[in-house]
Amino acid sequence: MKASHIRTALVFLILAAGSVFAADVNGKWVAQVQGRGGQAQEMTFNFKADGDQLTGTVTSRRGETEISDGKVSGDEISFAQVMEFNGNQVKILYKGKVSGDEIKFTREFQGGPQGGPRGGRGGRSQEFTAKRSAS
Repeated sequence: MKASHIRTALVFLILAAGSVFAADVNGKWVAQVQGRGGQAQEMTFNFKADGDQLTGTVTSRRGETEISDGKVSGDEISFAQVMEFNGNQVKILYKGKVSGDEIKFTREFQGGPQGGPRGGRGGRSQEFTAKRSAS
């Protein structure tokens, strides 16, 4: 076998192996997230990955929001959710690590009014786990 054929085969195998190790995040994920006063609130994530790009929605009691800046890298995902609270824009940054049918998330709030739902200082973070939904 010629050296060029071996190199081509190696490149193909490396690319194929990379796609095998990318996390499968497509579909619906559900999480119970602690809200104000310690009350659990359900959030639903619907994801679609295309290569390293991630699109989808986040649904909570406040309604459905499109995600932006979504990325997939191996078993890690990240995206942003932009919402309005009383005329003030709040950006929530999500980072997650996929393990089978679970995603361990950390989300960080940025923006918001002084004294508002997030205190306006930003940087408040929260951890929670989403589980793949059968439906």
